[in-house]
Amino acid sequence: MILVNGVPGDTIAVTDRGLAYGDGVFRTLAVRGGQPRQWRRHYDRLGRDCAALGIVCPDETTLRSDLAQLSNSGSDFAVKIIITRGSGPRGYAPPSPAQPTRIVSASALPQYPQDFAARGIRLRLCAIRLGFQPALAGVKHLNRLENVLARREWDDADIAEGLLCDTEGNAICGTMTNLFLVERGALFTPALTRCGVAGVTRDRVIDAAARHGVACHVENVACERVLQAEEVWLTNSLVGIWQARELGDRRWAPGTLVARMRQWLDEESAQSP
Repeated sequence: MILVNGVPGDTIAVTDRGLAYGDGVFRTLAVRGGQPRQWRRHYDRLGRDCAALGIVCPDETTLRSDLAQLSNSGSDFAVKIIITRGSGPRGYAPPSPAQPTRIVSASALPQYPQDFAARGIRLRLCAIRLGFQPALAGVKHLNRLENVLARREWDDADIAEGLLCDTEGNAICGTMTNLFLVERGALFTPALTRCGVAGVTRDRVIDAAARHGVACHVENVACERVLQAEEVWLTNSLVGIWQARELGDRRWAPGTLVARMRQWLDEESAQSP
């Protein structure tokens, strides 16, 4: 089911700036038992991303009403929320005032092999490099062409994710995930000050580490450090945490900290879904 500005439908104006320029933001989250998971975090992130682009974010009541309509699609499903600046005349200059377009859609939760969570995933290093744009760093904006081109680099179903580095050789993220390393029992995740997307599960891992006394450092991570790490994790709101088990010639055994982190996130979800 798809709602466009709260009304069932699957069309938008050809003049919509989300289509013309990628002028908008989005968030993806899981709904389980009819309840959106980590809603507060997702809504707060959506608001920050809208603010970064100067787009008015829909109020929470409006979006919760949309989600309630989608609950008829089933008790467990994935939701994608897209907010564009709306329609406008030709040219880059944003219309003033703008009338944002709100698209909220439900789809089946992705079905990944159980081995991805149990044994870990195969990871590859992507050839494409992420460019720098600090004004958009961390924002989940609609222009995701770097990720699209990176994902075109392989069609091997046994490879679950690709590792993206920036033009200076720093590891940043996966094509659809955030990145964590375990070194000497501490966590490290790349700083997203020049590129990359700040995901909700990334926030949750950082917060859980702080609650449980695990050091977590946000800093530049040279790509070579990924191969030297004790554990390598990829996170997002639909997969949770995947541990890498293979990248090139490097192999990892199932980690110990990843198992504890999954337990901590499950406990958090039970307390504040």
